[in-house]
Amino acid sequence: MPVKRRLIFLFLKYALGLGLLAYVVWANWNIEQDGIQVGLSSIGQREFYWPAFLSAAGIGAAAVLLTFLRWYYLVRAQGLPFTRSSALRLGLVGFFFSTFLPGSVGGDIIKAAFIAKEQSRRTVAVATVLIDRAVGLCGLIWLVAILGGYFWSTGLLSDSATSAAAKLILETIIVGAAALMGASIVFWIVLGTLSRERSESWANALRRIPKIGGSVAELWRALWMFRYQARTVYWTLAMALVGHLGFVMVYYFSSRTLNEPDRMPSLETHFLIVPVGMSIQAGFPAPGGVGGGEYGYGKLYEVMGFLFAAGVLGSLVQRCINWGLALVGYVLYLNMKKLDAAFRESLENEDKATESR
Repeated sequence: MPVKRRLIFLFLKYALGLGLLAYVVWANWNIEQDGIQVGLSSIGQREFYWPAFLSAAGIGAAAVLLTFLRWYYLVRAQGLPFTRSSALRLGLVGFFFSTFLPGSVGGDIIKAAFIAKEQSRRTVAVATVLIDRAVGLCGLIWLVAILGGYFWSTGLLSDSATSAAAKLILETIIVGAAALMGASIVFWIVLGTLSRERSESWANALRRIPKIGGSVAELWRALWMFRYQARTVYWTLAMALVGHLGFVMVYYFSSRTLNEPDRMPSLETHFLIVPVGMSIQAGFPAPGGVGGGEYGYGKLYEVMGFLFAAGVLGSLVQRCINWGLALVGYVLYLNMKKLDAAFRESLENEDKATESR
């Protein structure tokens, strides 16, 4: 795609996200309930609950760092020379671009490009980024299926639903997640029965898919390659479950920052609807899913019987936290990059001094 057209599409994506955000804020600015202003214009009159905000920021930082550590284990499983500091450095720059670039894969592209430059086995290095994305997605699905099944079996689901319609929606989410979880298990078992030759023939067939064939083929090769690193995959899947548990808590505490407990769904309900909101935000083609995330969370709150504006508030607080973490992370990345450059320069100087003797 020509550079000029690419810039136009980039501008349109930013315009789409910011335009939708502006509309969502405008549509929910003045809302009265029982004679009380409950719209976004009442932010100045709301109590800012600092413990919830600080909890969201702290858990968010820990969950993001856990994703970097998860990727580190996947890279090391392939025998590539890679350190935790390198995973932190590249993870930070990837998180920054995921937050501020349109789409959710912008950061992955940056990470893949950077690690490919630093590794001799470039295809394998890029494959670790793809498998990390797949493990993260499975972790999100499995979290909903496992917790949803527990809530359903213990009766917590009925207690959390505000209406029969809300209960049906939650049950549908759980059933869908359980079906996807079962499909992923079957896929994993079948993958282990394929020979290298059969796997490569399938990859070549996938490559013929228009536009996305190359990426799909590389993802397939990555999955087959990691099938024989099962222990690492299980360990990183467990890390993904914990990480997504943290991200759900981040949104819950972000919402609690400006919403009273009786004006937002229960914690149990958040474990089922936040993954849906995360998926909507990740799939919306705007920087960090801006606009799409706010609309998605607002709609999820609405179908659960709560105000659309309350869900938007939670998303806005969460977005501010993510922006702050991404900016701090980028500053750390720049400093780590300078330190790495200085370290490499000192090693080169020592080598030259040794040779001169």
